[in-house]
Amino acid sequence: MEWIGRTSRAVRWRAGAAAHAVRRAWAGPGRERDMVAQACKAALAAWVAWAVAGWWLAAPMAFVAPWVAVALVESTVYRSVAHGLQQLAAIAVGTAVATATAMLLGDAMVTMAVVLPAVLLLGQWRRLGSQGVFGATGALFVLTSGPVTLAGAAARLSEAVFGAVVGVTVNALVRPPTYLRDTRAALADAADEARDILDAVADGLTDAAWDGHEAGRWHERALRLGRLVDQARSAIGWSEESLRGNLLRSRSRGAAPHGTTYGDALAVLDYVAVHTAGVTRTVREVAEGTTAEPAADVTSAYADFLHDTARAVHLYGRYRFAAHGPDETAATALHEAAAELRRTLDTLRRQLPGAAPDDPDALVTYGTLLAQAHRLAGHLGVKRV
Repeated sequence: MEWIGRTSRAVRWRAGAAAHAVRRAWAGPGRERDMVAQACKAALAAWVAWAVAGWWLAAPMAFVAPWVAVALVESTVYRSVAHGLQQLAAIAVGTAVATATAMLLGDAMVTMAVVLPAVLLLGQWRRLGSQGVFGATGALFVLTSGPVTLAGAAARLSEAVFGAVVGVTVNALVRPPTYLRDTRAALADAADEARDILDAVADGLTDAAWDGHEAGRWHERALRLGRLVDQARSAIGWSEESLRGNLLRSRSRGAAPHGTTYGDALAVLDYVAVHTAGVTRTVREVAEGTTAEPAADVTSAYADFLHDTARAVHLYGRYRFAAHGPDETAATALHEAAAELRRTLDTLRRQLPGAAPDDPDALVTYGTLLAQAHRLAGHLGVKRV
């Protein structure tokens, strides 16, 4: 029944994560609130498009307008415009090809067999980007919604254009998305997770309360930390794009100053993730018996180093990811933490030579960890501007 326990823990963890996300969305500006805002904007765009095309004008294919409007409330205003043009081009091509072929052949089933492969191949055209699939969607709307006529094709295209205009307009004017804040939040999450992992491993080493299963969990978390850093890297790619075409960017509240890309912070956290994965991998190997267990004094010293590293990572996050620019109070504390981290490393380095005099493999492992730790301390010891 072990799988039941694992499933139960996973369900509780996911439920807790969902509740935490709701609390964060309610508490203040952040990624969670941005996601809620985008969902509400998409619903608003669909409602406006349907109110005009379906309720007021009673268009024959009114559902096309809200469908396109929802699809174009994108992660950035720039993407809304670019994807809107690509989507309309794809729908126009699919609609035109399907209409002309259906009127020529006179049979919807035969037309579908002929047209769909052609428009799906056309959808791979580089200039249509990720929106190429909408060519096939436009063709299917033509072939599955009754008699094929030129008037019907024109109605679909006009409704798609109207939906695109509504979606782009709502995204541009109603709380335009600004992902510089999302970048900061993603990096801060990665820093917090790194601190939690390092503290957990240090506590386990200090209390000797760990085994292969526990060490495996630490390593899995460290690998997920690498994925968090990758998500932050993607957010950085969206950051500047979110300001292109953003009509209200000068009044965006809670976002980082324009031009802040956090590329330097990404490099630091990338190394933190690599180092943390290396530490947890070594601890797991010790727990599994594939690597010799270090002496108690070395384990204690290394636990102190991990605690000091966790504190330095936490202070780096406070310093670098403050809402209104670098926090100088945190910078001062970070310098002190980095100095303490180096002192801890010196202690560990002095203890290392006698830790495993007859085990060259263990010495190589410890030496590698120390070299990583030394470089990590250098990365965290930022200079004040």
